[in-house]
Amino acid sequence: MTALTLTLNPVTPPGATGRQTANRRILQSMRERLAPYAYIAPFFLLFAVFGLFPLLFTFYVALFDWDPIGEHRYVGLQNFRVLMDDPRFWGAMRNTFSIWVLSTVPQLLVALGIAHLLNNVRLRAATFFRMVVLVPYVTSVAATTIVFAQLFDRDYGLLNWFLELLGFQHIEFTASVWGSHLMIAAMVAWRWTGYNTLLYLASLQAVPRELYEAASVDGANGWQQFRRISIPALRPIIVFTVVTSTIGGLQIFTEALLANPSGGLSCGAARQCQTLTLFLYEQAFGRFHFGYGAAVGVALFVIVVIVSTINYLLATRIRWERP
Repeated sequence: MTALTLTLNPVTPPGATGRQTANRRILQSMRERLAPYAYIAPFFLLFAVFGLFPLLFTFYVALFDWDPIGEHRYVGLQNFRVLMDDPRFWGAMRNTFSIWVLSTVPQLLVALGIAHLLNNVRLRAATFFRMVVLVPYVTSVAATTIVFAQLFDRDYGLLNWFLELLGFQHIEFTASVWGSHLMIAAMVAWRWTGYNTLLYLASLQAVPRELYEAASVDGANGWQQFRRISIPALRPIIVFTVVTSTIGGLQIFTEALLANPSGGLSCGAARQCQTLTLFLYEQAFGRFHFGYGAAVGVALFVIVVIVSTINYLLATRIRWERP
């Protein structure tokens, strides 16, 4: 009986329990260290598949005379040399920067002003007004374009009707360079102003009210409080909106495409409103010059990186006034 008991219940070797405990601790430590990486791994996997790979593949295609149904002939940097001598590319770049400036600067300034009013002026149904400013952002771009096309129409547009009341002649906005740029910029600003307003408003609401009360006691008026308290408090979010507006503004596509549908991918006979992304689409998917279109995409990527970096450095190095 004693022998049977010893066989069924072998004696645990000395030190085995200590080794098991140490192993469990090591496994637990490894799980704790690897868990954060496992949580964020899906993002990096999706980014690698849908972000990094297309970017690298675009650089690769730009080195070829790429026929989508034929051969792929390596040409090196020839596409970029042709691009630098292409007046259509430089015209598209001028259009892009013009629309970007006309839409971004007023958009951010108006958003800042509206956010300041919503934060300081006591309004009835304040939540309703905060919700209303976001309605343009959730509206379809196609619907927005149709509405603005009617507003800027040469014969029956509301804007031309108002100009006629003032004694001016009708303007055909889509046929002129500045008119088409102003029309597209108005669409972009109308859609994104509310989005930036809510970002500024959320940051302003995080500022302690005691700072404004103390400034009022010291005799500071509303403008001084806005300049010395609100603006410095908004510095991080201003940098964010400047960078994101730069990235989005240099990639305008849908608004330019739908603003002048009769103009096709060139956005008019004179290419008066063709942006870089629209030029890229025309070359790659309109003319099936994939290699040349990829070269345009690489150039656009470099431009966006450079301009965004410059804007970031300027926004972060401004000496903000503090109370």
